[in-house]
Amino acid sequence: MGIFTRFSDIVNSNINAILDKAEDPEKIVRLMIQEMEDTLVEVRSAAARSIADKKDLNRKIGMLDREKEDWDDKAELAMRKGREDLAKAALVEKSRVVSAVDVLKEDYVAVDEGLAKLNEDIARLEAKLEDAKVRQKALLARHKTANSRLAARKKIHDYKIDDAMLRFEAYTQRIDDVEGRVEAYDLGLPKDLNHEFASLEAEDSVKKELDALKARVAAERPAEAE
Repeated sequence: MGIFTRFSDIVNSNINAILDKAEDPEKIVRLMIQEMEDTLVEVRSAAARSIADKKDLNRKIGMLDREKEDWDDKAELAMRKGREDLAKAALVEKSRVVSAVDVLKEDYVAVDEGLAKLNEDIARLEAKLEDAKVRQKALLARHKTANSRLAARKKIHDYKIDDAMLRFEAYTQRIDDVEGRVEAYDLGLPKDLNHEFASLEAEDSVKKELDALKARVAAERPAEAE
């Protein structure tokens, strides 16, 4: 037995409610789509049979209509020939044919109404099927995303990652310790004499260039005034 036992269950079902209650929505939608597709084939087959029945009934009604006209012509012919007994018998046969036609016409109307309902059901089922297929694609995308996120979370919380981070922190602390030891060796050491003399010479050079610049600018100002 499928997930749905009657066609009306599918047509009238609320897909959102089904998905909310489903433990595995993706599986439920696949089953729903398969059931809908199978039911759609059955309903279309039923509609095809109804169309065939309509054609058959229409053909039979046409044959009986022609037979009715034939008995009517025979009754008229018999009366013209003075054979009232034959005319009466022909009219009896005509009445029988008319009754048969009325029954077939009632059957035709019933089949036609049933076919109209089948067409409505097909349209509704196709709409449900399309909706289910759209939801199936969305569910597949959500399922893949959720699985990817879950895998990432598992890796983040994996003990191997935590262990690697601890080792990384340990190495960082060791490097900080070595660098601190290097800087400690520099503390309290006297400055290099060559470095100090170089600094003094640089200061003298800068001072000479600055004095020369001042003298040049001062000489240019009287000339500008003239």
